[in-house]
Amino acid sequence: MQRLAMDLRLLSQELSLYLEHQVRVGFFGSGVGLSLILGFSVAYACYYLSSIAKKPQLVTGGESFSRFLQDHCPVVTETYYPTVWCWESRGQTLLRPFITSKPLVQYRNELIKTADGGQISLDWFDNDNSTCYMDASTRPTILLLPGLTGTSKESYILHMIHLSEELGYRCVVFNNRGVAGENLLTPRTYCCANTEDLETVIHHVHSLYPSAPFLAAGVSMGGMLLLNYLGKIGPKTPLMAAATFSVGWNTFACSESLEKPLNWLLFNYYLTTCLQSSVNKHRHMFVKQVDMDHVMKAKSIREFDKRFTSVMFGYRTIDDYYTDASPNRRLKSVGIPVLCLNSVDDVFSPSHAIPIETAKQNPNVALVLTSYGGHIGFLEGIWPRQSTYMDRVFKQFVQAMVEHGHELSNM
Repeated sequence: MQRLAMDLRLLSQELSLYLEHQVRVGFFGSGVGLSLILGFSVAYACYYLSSIAKKPQLVTGGESFSRFLQDHCPVVTETYYPTVWCWESRGQTLLRPFITSKPLVQYRNELIKTADGGQISLDWFDNDNSTCYMDASTRPTILLLPGLTGTSKESYILHMIHLSEELGYRCVVFNNRGVAGENLLTPRTYCCANTEDLETVIHHVHSLYPSAPFLAAGVSMGGMLLLNYLGKIGPKTPLMAAATFSVGWNTFACSESLEKPLNWLLFNYYLTTCLQSSVNKHRHMFVKQVDMDHVMKAKSIREFDKRFTSVMFGYRTIDDYYTDASPNRRLKSVGIPVLCLNSVDDVFSPSHAIPIETAKQNPNVALVLTSYGGHIGFLEGIWPRQSTYMDRVFKQFVQAMVEHGHELSNM
């Protein structure tokens, strides 16, 4: 920090000398405008470098995991430079879906049956052209879990697949029931508290490639579902490691934050309409269980969950459901290495609800907390179209676990 302050002072002095000796026009001349622009630029640069660009906070439950990440996933200890013209939480969150590219991915779709007679849509990227892992039986497999209303078409999922392709890995995207265009065969959708469908998918994928390294990555609600699964099952999972991004740790705190007027206007109401649209496509399947007219009048995610989700999964009250859905209460039971990236300015997941003390008690857990980044934002660079900080964390972590994960058991 002292070195940074010294650099900023030198920069200010050099620009001041330039303005004094090079811009020799009157107050009303063009030099005034240039001076103002340069002065503002210096002030903004000073503020950005001193207050915005920061190293993330790395919280681990053990020295071994911390040392492993520093050696093989150095991005988690490097300064994160948010996009200089868009570092505020809501701006990052809103801009990412529009500004980031959507790499072309050709999927192979598979529908698998569930114990209750339903079906789950899986989108596979087999990466048969992999030169690093030509044997499909041992090619590393990454299971990807999208967010609340997301599918395999989301830009953040496509970026993860593109990065996995570069590493030579295979990917499979777990689409929640009824959201990816497939028919709903039973009156049941999904929620982040019920892990039965995820358990079915993990068992199915592992049975196809039992000799392949198997990892998972979940985004937002997908991360919540993944953590709840890991917390329930402990070390008895075929997954060797997992990563989560922008998880909502405490569902009550998430709901309260999203119901603040501006957040409700920008995010909550839109997501509620997306949820309503998703279930309304299968309206005929639910009419005997819930009052669909009442569901369609919901104005917030909490109201939707109270009228639909909690009823669908048999919870007595919305509070019972939100308690069961919060992954913070299961973090202590996670039994495999898990890296969790969150931004402390994420309005979807308030910083006060991040379970820092719980993470410190589990040697398998690492929290990476950036000061800025929003919800699934993490934009960086002048024009953040191709890659985000989240992408770099994902790539380095999965590669570290595939290539060096054995070191953790020896530490």
